[in-house]
Amino acid sequence: MTALDIQISVEEGNWPDEEALLAFSSPVLEVAAAFLASEEKQPLPKMPPELSLVFTDDASMRAINAEWRNQDKPTNVLSFPAFPVTPGSMPGPMLGDIIVARETLEREAVELEKSFDQHLTHLLVHGFLHLFGYDHMEDDEAERMESLETRILARLGLSDPYGDRTPD
Repeated sequence: MTALDIQISVEEGNWPDEEALLAFSSPVLEVAAAFLASEEKQPLPKMPPELSLVFTDDASMRAINAEWRNQDKPTNVLSFPAFPVTPGSMPGPMLGDIIVARETLEREAVELEKSFDQHLTHLLVHGFLHLFGYDHMEDDEAERMESLETRILARLGLSDPYGDRTPD
């Protein structure tokens, strides 16, 4: 596994305690980091890179989304890379922040007929890829990012969250 220095903060919402969230999140993100390093030849800093996971509620997420993206609504996950980075380039020692909203995650999991843990795993992988410069604003970028998500989730024993492809 690829070592990561993960800082956890429960800001708002009905989340498990920070220790339980770290125990859940660490293996997910370490598999994602190891996948990027081995399959995508993503360089990683020699010291374990640090990232912050913030767990909050829809009200807080709505405020963050309005402030940073001019979208006055909650969203499931937001990522804030610490430094500008493009896929395949060396990130800094601090990768950035991933913020997850509880109520949106729960609602989407029900709509997608996924368990809470399955959907949280997907959102963590999705947010993690953003910290490495992956995006989904353009069709080709979205296809690349979704392919990576699908392949990483397959390593974690989960099916394609987009339902339309098989892992490479």
